[in-house]
Amino acid sequence: MPGDRSKDKDRGELYARLLETSPEVLHKALEELHPSDLARIFPLLSLAQRLKILRIIEPEEAAQVIYDLDRHMVVPLFEGLGRQRTAKILEAMPDDDAADLLGELPWKDKERLLGIIAAADARDIRMLLAYGAETAGGLMTTEYAAVKKDLTVQEAISVLRSTASEAEIIYYVYVVNESNQLTGVFSLRDLITAEPGQPIEEIMQTRVISVNVRTDQEEVARLVAKYDFLAIPVVNDDRELLGIITVDDILDVIEEEATEDLMRLSGNIDLEGEEKEVRTWKRAARRLPWLVGLLFGGLLAGNVINLYSGTLETLTVLALFIHILAGGPGNAATQSLAVVVRGLATGELGHGDVLRVIWRETRVGVLIGLVSGALMAVTAYIWQGSPLLGLVVGLSLALSMIIATLLGSLIPVLIHRLGIDPALASGPFITTLMDITSMAIYFSLATGIILG
Repeated sequence: MPGDRSKDKDRGELYARLLETSPEVLHKALEELHPSDLARIFPLLSLAQRLKILRIIEPEEAAQVIYDLDRHMVVPLFEGLGRQRTAKILEAMPDDDAADLLGELPWKDKERLLGIIAAADARDIRMLLAYGAETAGGLMTTEYAAVKKDLTVQEAISVLRSTASEAEIIYYVYVVNESNQLTGVFSLRDLITAEPGQPIEEIMQTRVISVNVRTDQEEVARLVAKYDFLAIPVVNDDRELLGIITVDDILDVIEEEATEDLMRLSGNIDLEGEEKEVRTWKRAARRLPWLVGLLFGGLLAGNVINLYSGTLETLTVLALFIHILAGGPGNAATQSLAVVVRGLATGELGHGDVLRVIWRETRVGVLIGLVSGALMAVTAYIWQGSPLLGLVVGLSLALSMIIATLLGSLIPVLIHRLGIDPALASGPFITTLMDITSMAIYFSLATGIILG
């Protein structure tokens, strides 16, 4: 692919420059690489080469490179860079990123690194570390642009000139009172187009959408997506402005939550808090309850078949279609499950939309079931020359798929109403349930229609 060829070209050029002795040649090569691209190349380099690069590039770029690296690579780099260079890099890193980075390191390394940076930076990072990792407080940065409400436009511009360099972003400027309570917000466009002597209170919006410091990160992501914000302010119970959450952090949350839901839908473990260094036995212990439960579910499906062993012995041809009757409805249920879980996770499905979505999925299931059932009925008849067998196979598949789409859309809603993450209604769980249901329908109809 073109993108892969471009990466290979960048890597080849960097390797060539690393072999050169001239720092100027290496510096020029590094200027052509984005820090994120450079971080992807780091695993291919030796520790000495990584340290050489981090000493050449600017602290801000080095901070971004280190933040994008796997955490097991970070501590050796900081040890090799020395106290002074490490402090500059950590101080150049946004507070929220530094808190995320240090929070994932061993306690001893975290405390050592906090001890070498400026006291003010260390205080802010410790404050962020005190909040839950998946709360607004854990996501926010304390580097934002704010002005007092009693200023004029010209005075606000002067304040921003002296403080804006410390803010992570300056798309929005927040307005606070003497108690640092959030009272308004305005954009840079509002500021630039206003008259110099105009009071800030006249250009600011007083209806500010904010989140509490304890708000869950999923709810924060929903608000940012709903209102198309580039940042959202974070306040405490007294409406004091504590920080802001920027859209780049929200994108990370969306990716993290989507990955977590996907793993749950596939019947995997809850990835919350899991790190790459988790031991094998711990990983196995987390997965075993799911897998053992599904194994017993499979035994129930097998027991249904055993109940109709007499029918199967008389009509051995039924065995030819067991796989289709088991797999098709399970797949249909998983598709409906994915649609509903996504809607619940993103907030697109409110209380008034649930019945509508279930009804829509059921109608889809009826159509899919009728088409699939008719197709398999004709196939069974042509293949085995038995119209009754075709009727049983087609009718069983149609009924099973209709029930599958209904259960696939209903179960996550019921679990959500119980206050449980709907992604826990995993695909394998639905598939096992449909194995039992479809086998019961199939052999019941076969017994009643063909042998009745």
